Amino acid sequence: MTERPEFEFVTAAACRDARVDNCPEVALNVPGVVALRDSKRPDTIVTMTAADWATLTAAIKGGEFNLSA
Repeated sequence: MTERPEFEFVTAAACRDARVDNCPEVALNVPGVVALRDSKRPDTIVTMTAADWATLTAAIKGGEFNLSA
């Protein structure tokens, strides 16, 4: 079994408010890998390449995943 890298997760500034108890966390410290997790489920980690991350964030910024529509 391969070992999982030691990710250093951070949250967005808006999520650092003590009244917010559930935020996405991102780790960029492992070269070539972007790791995501939910602060309420820290043992479940999704990884992707930097290129996939760029595609995802561009789609989000472009409104492709707009939940209010």
